[in-house]
Amino acid sequence: MEVQALLITFREALEALLIVGIITSYLKRVDHREYTKYVWLGAGLAVLASVGVAILFQVVFTGFAAMGSETYLKIGIMFVSAVLLTQMVFWMAEHSRNIKESVEGKMDQFITTGNVIGMVVHSFLVVLREGVETVFFFAAITHGNIGAAMQGWGAATGIAIAVIVSYLFFKGTMRFPLKTFFKVTGAFIVLIAAGLLVQGISMLQDLNIIGSVMPHVYDLTWLLPEHPIDYEHYLRDHGVAPVFSGEVGVFLKALFGYSSMPSLEEIIAYIGYFVVVYLLVTSRNATKTKTAVQALEPKTTKKVM
Repeated sequence: MEVQALLITFREALEALLIVGIITSYLKRVDHREYTKYVWLGAGLAVLASVGVAILFQVVFTGFAAMGSETYLKIGIMFVSAVLLTQMVFWMAEHSRNIKESVEGKMDQFITTGNVIGMVVHSFLVVLREGVETVFFFAAITHGNIGAAMQGWGAATGIAIAVIVSYLFFKGTMRFPLKTFFKVTGAFIVLIAAGLLVQGISMLQDLNIIGSVMPHVYDLTWLLPEHPIDYEHYLRDHGVAPVFSGEVGVFLKALFGYSSMPSLEEIIAYIGYFVVVYLLVTSRNATKTKTAVQALEPKTTKKVM
């Protein structure tokens, strides 16, 4: 859970800090520093609003728990989070190339019209989006216990690293192309999304909501049990300890959705998810290539006889 929280908060916090940093750097460059305070005001309000969303989410989850329906909410959160994480990766891959120009264009409009409220609202929405996504993803990886993720070392470390990286980036000490950065971190996020999808399916099968053609395709408990309890049971029943500790299995299950005894449906869903992502990436790249080729082709005009 902590590693997941670190990756998610690092990604989300850095994304928000980079955009806010682009805005404030641009305001300084065009000699309009007086507007910087309004940008940070919007960002600060968004952080408070995100905390409010987390509290509200926890209250709602507690209500579902009181009705005995928290398991269904957990499953729903996992599936929705898998979709949101995937969408987030594709959105950033699409917009990371021209995000700087887009943000600076908006600031030009606000400066020209003297729209201070627009600046506050814009920075507020940028940070709030990342905050709400973080809350939702925390709910998914902790099965509803958002407070545990927020108080753990993973979230705090992720934010700290994001602050350091963004500071070095804008100071010019660290240089890296945003597109490459989001591509690398996006790969880890996609793995987390696939894990959440498979865990949701596993929980549906545990509740007998969906069946299974083959409940256990293979059994890797002898090699890597997915929980310390499985480790102890295997040692008790066979007199030989598994190769790896159950703690490793817990880590991989939390991070990537590892299962030592997956069902056929889990395997199909896991592989199918990556096939869909691959097809989407291929399709998007093909569209970009086609557009670029068309843009380079000389325009011809028909002569009217």
